[in-house]
Amino acid sequence: LDGLCKTVTYYPRKTGILSALSVRPYIVESRRSSELLRNLCSNNYPILFEGLHSCYYLADSRLQGRKLIYRESNIEHDYYRHLARAEKSLPVKAFMLRESLKLKKFQHVLKHSTAMLAVSQHDASYLHSQFPSNKVVYLPSFHGNDQVTSLPGKGGYALYHGNLSVAENLRAAEYLIREVFNDLQIPLKIAGLNPPSSLKRLADNHGNISLVANPDEVRMDELIKQAHVNVLVTFQPTGLKLKLLNTLYRGRFVLVNPDMLAGTGLDTLCETAGDALSLKATLIQLFNEEITPGQLKERESILSKNYSDDSNCKKLIEVIFDDP
Repeated sequence: LDGLCKTVTYYPRKTGILSALSVRPYIVESRRSSELLRNLCSNNYPILFEGLHSCYYLADSRLQGRKLIYRESNIEHDYYRHLARAEKSLPVKAFMLRESLKLKKFQHVLKHSTAMLAVSQHDASYLHSQFPSNKVVYLPSFHGNDQVTSLPGKGGYALYHGNLSVAENLRAAEYLIREVFNDLQIPLKIAGLNPPSSLKRLADNHGNISLVANPDEVRMDELIKQAHVNVLVTFQPTGLKLKLLNTLYRGRFVLVNPDMLAGTGLDTLCETAGDALSLKATLIQLFNEEITPGQLKERESILSKNYSDDSNCKKLIEVIFDDP
């Protein structure tokens, strides 16, 4: 960021028990900073609040009259509620549920925003229903891809990837091992950050399943490109999954469950299966097919309509600098 921005300032989080006991959500309370507020008040520039966790000062009277733009990444109380469902630890589950309630209550602060930028059509509809007087703009996530680089032809394995220390991703990986690839001959690679030892033991029980722990960016990109099918399963229909976009730009076939597509408009670019039996059948079918250059060209055409970083950057600039 130092090479792109006039100034970059870091503010230490106020983590610990006092922030956890606040009536505000922990992710919000722990990001309060008097230095941050002084910096915001030192000029009259537009302010972009990235995520609800950054909105401690959104309703502050000292920012009244400013252009205050909220960049949504999830409907946070829904996101935390789903995290709680996936969590196995009872204390962590209780914390997530408590945070979900706090986040839902805190969400009212968004009425002070000049505009809201939603990452999915589903989230845009929700925000518009909750804040009908506010400007809501559908603006998908930026993802860093400027063209489809997927390889035509066939790959030799299926891939699931994600941060494996996150309960939701761990749950998805375990589901694929136990219920989808348990009796298939198709090889499955599971790749991601910090996989727990329990997942390694589970994968080791299946000759067709291997675990790739903590791959760097180059290795992960290679895994996505060389896979024949990228399997993306989630039980959390919130926000826009960046890994879905990255996989569509870089991988061959993409097989998802319906929750992965919620509000994205990417249905025509993915194979969809709603349960384990359907996932098995679709995998067998796809491993008997090749992806063609024509299919990849069509994918690029569709992605360029709503998910072009260049076009969406121009839309963001319009929102920031148009007349209030």
